[in-house]
Amino acid sequence: MTTLSPEQQAIIDAPLDPLSVVACAGSGKTLTAVRRLIEVRKRLGDHRGRVALLSFSNVAVKTFQSKYQALAQNLPAGIGRDRIEIDTLDGFITSNILRPHAYRTMGTTRTAFLVMGNEPFLKRFTFKVSYSLEEESHPLCITKMHIGLQTEDVCFYYANNNQKVALDTAYALNIVNCLGRNGAYTHNLGRYWCHRVLSEQPAILRALARRYPHILIDESQDINTLHQAILEQLMKAGTKISLIGDPSQGIYEFAGANCDFLTQYEQRPAIKNYALTRNYRSVPSIVELANNLSGRSDTADRAAPETLPGAFFIAYKNENAERERLVAAFGAAVLAAGLKRQCSAILCRGRGDLLNELSGNAPIGQGLVKGFAKAAILRDKLQDYLSAFETIASCVAGLLADPPDNLVAMITRPASYPEARSLRREVWKFTRNQDTGLPSALLAAKSRWHTLLLERSRNFLALLQDRFDLETADNLGRKLAKTKLLDAPLMVGGDLVTAQDARIRVDTVHQVKGESLDAVLYLAARKDVVALLGGVKTEEGRIGYVAVTRARNLLWLGVPANSLEELRPELLSRGFQEHLLSPSHP
Repeated sequence: MTTLSPEQQAIIDAPLDPLSVVACAGSGKTLTAVRRLIEVRKRLGDHRGRVALLSFSNVAVKTFQSKYQALAQNLPAGIGRDRIEIDTLDGFITSNILRPHAYRTMGTTRTAFLVMGNEPFLKRFTFKVSYSLEEESHPLCITKMHIGLQTEDVCFYYANNNQKVALDTAYALNIVNCLGRNGAYTHNLGRYWCHRVLSEQPAILRALARRYPHILIDESQDINTLHQAILEQLMKAGTKISLIGDPSQGIYEFAGANCDFLTQYEQRPAIKNYALTRNYRSVPSIVELANNLSGRSDTADRAAPETLPGAFFIAYKNENAERERLVAAFGAAVLAAGLKRQCSAILCRGRGDLLNELSGNAPIGQGLVKGFAKAAILRDKLQDYLSAFETIASCVAGLLADPPDNLVAMITRPASYPEARSLRREVWKFTRNQDTGLPSALLAAKSRWHTLLLERSRNFLALLQDRFDLETADNLGRKLAKTKLLDAPLMVGGDLVTAQDARIRVDTVHQVKGESLDAVLYLAARKDVVALLGGVKTEEGRIGYVAVTRARNLLWLGVPANSLEELRPELLSRGFQEHLLSPSHP
């Protein structure tokens, strides 16, 4: 895409009113949103207010920032180039509301800090709930407590995978307030405290609305009820909010994001409505498939390339060797089509399923050892160093005698705790270095891997005590027991991604949302395929739709072989082609 379409130009040139933009996948939202951001700031002239462009992932934010920097180089200095803010929505409310102002509402004297869920002090705040009248109550993790708004009333529930359990409001509020008095919040509780700050400290709300007269929000289908409540507060105080998104890509319903704010926003009288209906990302056959799944009628801008493009389904047996053969065939197809393996991905439904599959469903320990094993798999199998680092930070805190309550936040949040740079560097070294830090997941777990983990953890903890006065807890050997480890590599069955295809990324659908990929292999279970074919009316169906629409040129859908006969007719009718995996393929 080298020139702006009439649809895109209309959005950029729209009046300085709040907008509702419903956009299809691959519609050039990034370029349109950044140019609209520049245009709004330009029209504000000498007004000292800032214009914010917000999204929901760090990947999206970096893309926006890169595009803005490229465009801003040619802008005149007088249009307020320094009065632009690009961030995640949670990052925006954290930096503007939560960290500077929430301590007063929380009833604490310390700056609020984020907890990841494994901090030792949180053991005092585990809570219990019964899944049914017949079952006993189970201790639950505070990070899985979710908060929503029903009309004006706050409600609390526990969400674990697809299971939701309502919590007694008074009981949940007591836990939340106790945590607040410690200055601690989870991602979900942070939004709750922001809403309360704006309600109980109206001067902060007025100042924030003056500072940000215009806010644009990308991926608006991911706004949950608490996000919406905060945005409604800002709108009442005078901020003009513009929403850009695609309801067909709403895949965070489990976190309270049901697309209602986006789909109903256009009905408000002061809102100007626009649409983006041209797909610049995918080849025509993938766009046609996406239209068949979503009921849309978007247009493909690209012509079909000469190399074999399109959407295919391919049967596989749920066995390690068969999955590896499928992955090898996919890697060969990517090369044959002249595509880049480093710009392609193998996708699975969920992180838990992915880790189980990559570890061959082998027992990987318990307690802190299980955390270290998980980090090794994240690093060595998924190449996900950040998640491995965050997991290690929580495990290390669990090995200390009396760590600061905010230690994990200090290690994992560099922008909030610049003074912890040296400590953070040492944790990164331990995470990344297989020779002196976290042992390789290819080693036999119970004997070699565990022996090295114990030895290196002792050395690392001695360093932390010497340099940072962080005292090691007693009974280290018991905390790092080898219980439930097998004497086999953590990565059972060899690499899912072979050395030949080492640059092909393995990830979840949620992690690649918002990205464009040359080729995608969606490794699906039967229920995932059924949901995909059912369209975008359910969250599971939308997850499949997101996987499909990431692909620029080549899409493979891995279908369980025992479900193929049942599913083949509808797969063909939707626009997939069948691809056969040769028995002789390596």
